[in-house]
Amino acid sequence: MASNEKRIHPVILSGGAGSRLWPLSRRLLPKQLLPLTGARSLIQETASRFTGPTFTRTTVICNEEHRFLIAEQLREIAVDAAIVLEPVGRNTAAAAAVAALIAQKAQPDALVLLVPSDHVIERVDAFQAAIENAARAAEKGAIVTFGVRPTAPETGYGYIFGGAPIEGAPGCLKVERFVEKPDRAQAERYVANGNYFWNAGIFLFEAGMLLSELERLQPAIASACRDSVAKGRRDLDFVRLEEESFRKAPSLSIDVAVMEHTPKAAVVPVDMGWSDVGSWQALWDISEKVDGGNALKGDVLVEGVRNSYLRSDGPLLAAVGVEDLVVVATADAVLVSHREAAQDVRKIVDELERQGREQHVSHRRVYRPWGSYEGIDLGERFQVKRIIVNPGAKLSLQMHHHRAEHWIVVAGTARVTCGEKEFLLHENESTFIPLGTRHRLENPGKVPLHLIEVQSGSYLGEDDIVRFEDSYGRTKKA
Repeated sequence: MASNEKRIHPVILSGGAGSRLWPLSRRLLPKQLLPLTGARSLIQETASRFTGPTFTRTTVICNEEHRFLIAEQLREIAVDAAIVLEPVGRNTAAAAAVAALIAQKAQPDALVLLVPSDHVIERVDAFQAAIENAARAAEKGAIVTFGVRPTAPETGYGYIFGGAPIEGAPGCLKVERFVEKPDRAQAERYVANGNYFWNAGIFLFEAGMLLSELERLQPAIASACRDSVAKGRRDLDFVRLEEESFRKAPSLSIDVAVMEHTPKAAVVPVDMGWSDVGSWQALWDISEKVDGGNALKGDVLVEGVRNSYLRSDGPLLAAVGVEDLVVVATADAVLVSHREAAQDVRKIVDELERQGREQHVSHRRVYRPWGSYEGIDLGERFQVKRIIVNPGAKLSLQMHHHRAEHWIVVAGTARVTCGEKEFLLHENESTFIPLGTRHRLENPGKVPLHLIEVQSGSYLGEDDIVRFEDSYGRTKKA
């Protein structure tokens, strides 16, 4: 722990879409919410590192779309976190300012640990030791970043050149300079030098010092964030930043806004088995390999395959006589890429967006605060969905202008509101919801409710919903 026994305020940044991990990572279910390396999601792994007396309650800064999924995932691992909602994305400098302002309210000289939600750290003990070292430097006025000792001449990372040691903070160096992503020859020289480190995007600072430097270097960010935090409001279990003020903040990374210009920049070198899991190549690098150097996930069969990443979250995936490939199959999309071209997957996502398609936005299974739904079939004037409602959860009281619905319960018990009537539906029972009728679906039981919904009508879009009552603050037209 820090020398004067301050407790550290961990703040997890959960933004980004992880588009280079498409088709698994999508806008509504990005990589930090996926179990890419084990049974738990990346954000669950991140949050689990900040328990014990060294740390205060965790804060998560995220966007509107992911709030309920994040809350549920943290509940699953028994982490009590404050969740702060950004109304728009403004990069990491604004998020750091918000984190500092919130921590300062709780403790005037608070130490803030700012971490991404989507990185892998295999040696948590080394990370914890680096936090100890960074805290000592932060107490002396440094704004500390964590530098990962490079294991290869990577060209996809920024580098930090470490200088003189900081007196009274063992293991900490002053930052001489930051280097943007280098070419291969430069990266090889950096690795050979020994004083260059990968920029892990993790920071530890005293809240007041970070705000002071922001006010000096980027006063528009500091001012906008102060106003937005001051005008923020509670919404259920979340804190909403005020939108008009927050929009005024320039969109800059904390590196560009502060670290590349401040004389306070310091770095803690650490060898902690770190990866930003930024591509399928990076995931292959850290995955357990079987014979032939293959990483296999899901229902996969191979014959004569070498050095490939093969994953199926849907159908059987079979591969024969190939090498150095990435093949990823989901219920609605398949990616085939050479491992060395894995960084270019983002271009496919850009093209999907340009064409107005949906495969970069969501999977066939879409998560909602009350559970999930999955499209099974879609045709002219009809759509079939499988709906799962969590125990004790309920959908909004709503109506549709353009469609009617048939509900068939296949497991569990449903409480149905249809017009003026309220009744229970049990397994193998069904009901009809006429067009224009107010209705609601609830699960009063202790096990998940599964039902099949058949929609019919002239328009079947999700925006044909008028909400009258809602447990999740969505009573405007969707």
